[in-house]
Amino acid sequence: MIELFPQGFEEVEHDGGVELVAYTDAAGEEKIWHFFGAAESADVESGWDERWRMFHQPVRVGRLWVGPPWVEPPTDALLVVIDPGRAFGTGAHPTTQLCLELLQTLEPGSLLDVGCGSGVLAIAAALLGFDPVVGVDVETASIEATLENARANGVELDARLVEREASLPAAGTVVANISLAAILAVPARTNADVLVTSGYLMSEEPRLPGYARVERRAVDGWAADVHRRV
Repeated sequence: MIELFPQGFEEVEHDGGVELVAYTDAAGEEKIWHFFGAAESADVESGWDERWRMFHQPVRVGRLWVGPPWVEPPTDALLVVIDPGRAFGTGAHPTTQLCLELLQTLEPGSLLDVGCGSGVLAIAAALLGFDPVVGVDVETASIEATLENARANGVELDARLVEREASLPAAGTVVANISLAAILAVPARTNADVLVTSGYLMSEEPRLPGYARVERRAVDGWAADVHRRV
């Protein structure tokens, strides 16, 4: 389906299986028949082109609210408004929420967001009083999205493109919601006093050279940790 419809398709769960749905035309239907040998077709309901919005729901994490621009936000929260786009990160994933929780337990200072994606964590940190805030990523689209979302949220931060194994900008606190393998390489790339890490399962417990884990939180099988330099 990815090969046939690289622009996207929908997965609909049913008892005993998953239905794959592509919004297409007669030519697209013919391709499905050619590759799979069977298909069902139906005229789409009005408003189909807006259905993707229902998958992006806001989340409330302590003092922070993260949501898309078409949802009315609360009046008693720090707002992080993220328009889903090319860069990964809307705040909905459990690891992002865990990082947002842990950031609110720390004393604000300088902060580096490694793998900033759409900028959710960097923007939230700036709203929480961290300064200066820098986001780094290996994808140009992520840097563009972070800077654009920062402007839309009225916060000041920096975002830079970095090589995968390059040294990282200095900061007192580093937050890294990335792959476990990438997290294990972070201590050698930074001299931060505090590391907030996530992006892995509860069964995985990263041991970072030069740091001691001082707190762990988990939800839905995912985990996040706070490490302090020893």
